[in-house]
Amino acid sequence: MTTVDDGPPPQPTGPPPTDALAPAAAGRRASVRGPLVAGAVAVAATVVLAVRDPHATGSYGVCPLYTLTGLWCPACGGLRATHDLAHGDLAGAWSMNPLWVLAVPVVVALWGRLVVLRAQGRPVRPAPARAAWSFLVVIVVFGVLRNVPALAPWLAP
Repeated sequence: MTTVDDGPPPQPTGPPPTDALAPAAAGRRASVRGPLVAGAVAVAATVVLAVRDPHATGSYGVCPLYTLTGLWCPACGGLRATHDLAHGDLAGAWSMNPLWVLAVPVVVALWGRLVVLRAQGRPVRPAPARAAWSFLVVIVVFGVLRNVPALAPWLAP
């Protein structure tokens, strides 16, 4: 018995069926969910800080490093700076923690970029190792400099 080869099967024309697009859209929604939840948690925490003033001593606990050593860590004053930023007091925030004031727009921009890339289904490349090391060096140098007595009027919380 002989078979006849009619060639390749015909290819469909026109847009793909809507059910073919569903898995891609569902995958994008799932990949955006994590950053959106993290953003919502950050906004909720900022609202809490805006409502309950961390300038009152002990209102959010104490810094363990400062309590044990009398040294200010790089994060000391961060809650107060966030409270001041939430109230639009840039000078007050700067006096509490200038590094955090500079970091907030960078963190928000990186978060926004992550959300956009994930929503578009594009790959998100990790930051290069030198960026992480540079970030660590900046934090350590800031932590040391804010404890230098001559610089305390500008860098201490």
